[in-house]
Amino acid sequence: MSKGGKGTEHKERLTKQQRAELAALASLPDEAIDLSDPPEIRDWSRAVVGRFYRPVKQSVTLRIDADVLEWLRSHGPGYQTRVNRLLRSVMEHQRRPRRARRSR
Repeated sequence: MSKGGKGTEHKERLTKQQRAELAALASLPDEAIDLSDPPEIRDWSRAVVGRFYRPVKQSVTLRIDADVLEWLRSHGPGYQTRVNRLLRSVMEHQRRPRRARRSR
């Protein structure tokens, strides 16, 4: 931590270039700052669902048939993540309204 006042510990982590950019921004007159709303985003085709959302994980003990566990592990590291994805897929399928499931 720095010896300075409140909030100064973050300044030590900035590069010289970052400090220069912040100083340039701070010196801008208010009239030079664009306060208009950004344009509305209409194309979400490149959006990544769940990119910043991380569900809370809970540790559990689960008894699984040996052949099922062997199959999960045979696909390489991350078998617990695969178990979670498989269960989530079933859960989401069952949560869909019946009408939406039939139309597939």
